[in-house]
Amino acid sequence: MTHAPALLVIDMQNALAALAHRARDTIAVIAALRARARSAGVPVVTVQHHGGGLEPGTDGWRIVPELAPADGETVVAKTSADSFLDTDLDSVLRSLGTTELVVTGFATEICVDTTARQALSRRYDLVLVADGHTTSVRDATGPYAAPDVSVEHHNEIFRHLDFPGRSIRVLPGADVDFSPPGPSRP
Repeated sequence: MTHAPALLVIDMQNALAALAHRARDTIAVIAALRARARSAGVPVVTVQHHGGGLEPGTDGWRIVPELAPADGETVVAKTSADSFLDTDLDSVLRSLGTTELVVTGFATEICVDTTARQALSRRYDLVLVADGHTTSVRDATGPYAAPDVSVEHHNEIFRHLDFPGRSIRVLPGADVDFSPPGPSRP
């Protein structure tokens, strides 16, 4: 099978970035990946949540300026944590010939996790960008894991997932290689 990655950017919208842990750093990692993907001719697909305070046309709903889709790039509207559920994401990826998803975005334990697992179930290989996803800022004494703990926990879970026939890698953004796999590629 031909190796054909696509970069997936999930819910990097103004209202969500405003409450995201290390938002500026995450946006910078994703922006660098987008530039490298475009240079390599790799498709960039942006997923944009609709509803729950993210009403279309509002400033909070818009994608952060640093990651705004370029002309001709695909934007998929979603209404749940699963970017595949009741959307055209799978058909878009299939039409692009995608075999591997490079996953980034917000929120680690909700939309990123759900979409990454669904991608594996739909037979896509997966790269979870270790420093390219984030979650909300929150108090470490609350009912949820602290943001850094949550991000690292999910990175570690994906390092140990086993989906037969699927390649799963967790890599920092700087180590993502959009070229086809070769003998020297891990």
